[in-house]
Amino acid sequence: MNSSEIRSYRDLRVWQKGMDIAEQCYLLTRNYSKQEIYGMSSQIQRAAVSIPANIAEGYGRNSKGEYVQFLRVSQGSLKELETHLILSVRVNLATSEAANPILEDCESVGRMLRSLIRSIQNSM
Repeated sequence: MNSSEIRSYRDLRVWQKGMDIAEQCYLLTRNYSKQEIYGMSSQIQRAAVSIPANIAEGYGRNSKGEYVQFLRVSQGSLKELETHLILSVRVNLATSEAANPILEDCESVGRMLRSLIRSIQNSM
């Protein structure tokens, strides 16, 4: 079996990068004030976790159409996360230096998601 063969959603680079983003977001938000635990911190964590979770859920679905739909939900969560991160910088919850590397990873994952969606649609 080829080592680059996809046997699970965990083999997908887009899922792996999504997990990295979620981890980075948890590390970032642990420095937020306690009053933000149920506010911005929670919103960032939920959006970040939704990215790889929807990739995994879509992978496990019965049809390519359902898979694409979950990948689109993942894209939406990605844009939601970007918005929360930008606002966090604007209201001084996070620094640009802390948020920008995550935002750059978001751009990369966005490109990967678009490419995966196109690939699946072309195979339908």
